[in-house]
Amino acid sequence: MRILITNDDGINAPGLKVLERIAHDIAGDGGEVWTVAPAFEQSGVAHATSHAHPTMIVELAERRYAAEGSPSDCVLAGVHDILPDKPDLILSGVNRGNNSAENAVYSGTLGAAIEGALQGLPSIALSQYIGPENIHLDDRFEAAAQHGADVVRKLLEHGAWDEADYRLFYNVNFPPVRGADVRGLRVTSQGFRQAGAHGVEPYIAPNGRRFIWIKGSSQQTDTGEGTDAQANIDGYISITPMRADFTAHEVIEDLRTRLE
Repeated sequence: MRILITNDDGINAPGLKVLERIAHDIAGDGGEVWTVAPAFEQSGVAHATSHAHPTMIVELAERRYAAEGSPSDCVLAGVHDILPDKPDLILSGVNRGNNSAENAVYSGTLGAAIEGALQGLPSIALSQYIGPENIHLDDRFEAAAQHGADVVRKLLEHGAWDEADYRLFYNVNFPPVRGADVRGLRVTSQGFRQAGAHGVEPYIAPNGRRFIWIKGSSQQTDTGEGTDAQANIDGYISITPMRADFTAHEVIEDLRTRLE
């Protein structure tokens, strides 16, 4: 098996090292793991691609490359330029922090999985929730490291994979607990934190120029039974099937009746 891995935290991120181990476990002794990751952190860029300027690619080692671009750029570079043939699987992560609930909309980690799915390839995004029970661990990625390969293997063997125009991809979030305290996995919908909207923190620099910092809200918020963030807070790995189709299909017929 040939696996392409990337992330949005950057080529030197600790979560990428965790993903490398997961990928090698899945690929097996005869498989290949190729890394194409952003040269610098690209958190929050979602599915952005670099249409307005070229993306520099640097080979760091055998099958390991850094791209001066977004996670989506990395997938495009890997699929269409760097790898000798298309990969069998794309893995993105392991993100530092959760991509549950509304965080998924902003996530560069998911952006890579979206691009992989648009390229017609099986794609999985993996993220590690951080909370009071794991923030002070020597390895905050312990849950992902211990359970990641098993989750990916289960998805490959038993997951729903299709060939629709907007193919399924998967958003996996590991709970904010020790690896030994993970309670299992749950198939979930995307939740919504009612107080989860992003805000800003204004800042005046010493030279008098005005800036803002983008800031989020509490990540320990109840999002309701059957949703990703709630499963994570309760100690479960969440697996959320997703598509890049933004259409609100449930309102189309009613809207046609009222407007056409």
